[in-house]
Amino acid sequence: MVTMQTDYPKTNLKNREEDVEVRHEKWAHWSVNWTAIWIGGLAAFSMVLVFGLVEVALGAHLLGPEQRAVDVKKLGIWAVIFSVCGAFFSFVIGGWVAGKIAGILRAEPAMLHGAVVWLVAVPILLVTSALGAANLFGGWYAGLGGTSIASAPFNRPDPLGPSATAAEVATYDAQLTEYHRNVKQWNEDTPKVTRNSALGAVSALLLGLVGSVIGGWMACGEPMHFTHYRTRKPVY
Repeated sequence: MVTMQTDYPKTNLKNREEDVEVRHEKWAHWSVNWTAIWIGGLAAFSMVLVFGLVEVALGAHLLGPEQRAVDVKKLGIWAVIFSVCGAFFSFVIGGWVAGKIAGILRAEPAMLHGAVVWLVAVPILLVTSALGAANLFGGWYAGLGGTSIASAPFNRPDPLGPSATAAEVATYDAQLTEYHRNVKQWNEDTPKVTRNSALGAVSALLLGLVGSVIGGWMACGEPMHFTHYRTRKPVY
């Protein structure tokens, strides 16, 4: 009668724990498709410009320095609508374009690509704003160009000649008084305008970040809720 031996060598528990620890510490990186990101960033930048020009063409945003945002409560409803929609949907398009070109099928790397699109587009907006194109991006992005610290757009009256009449002197004094009053009011309003411009620029940038992440998420095709990862199936 042949007896079969069933005693197999037992695995060392300490070695198993070390193997698990090594596997856990191994990096699982996400690849970044820079071609898709650059195209998405350019798409977002182009859409910001399109929304801004439409806002200017419809009169919702005026380009003159006298139309500074001194009081946010006095902003027109159409200016707010165009600013919010332009900042948000421009980057939704950019994130979606990047996600589709990269062909990402998972929500997490798609959202990452959308956020990197925002990171690429923000320096482009800053450079073009510094070159003088900030007002073309709409009311909220105008704060990126530092227009609030511009010099007062008022012309000082020309001095009178020695043969000026009494009426001309009186008119000159009235114009000079009005000029000084306007410059004083301009200087008093500058801190408020600086604060409101910065607030608008921050709001536009944060809306763009949210939009780019959502756009990338939409591009992957996965259900847009935060519990989907628990029931998702493997992708082959």
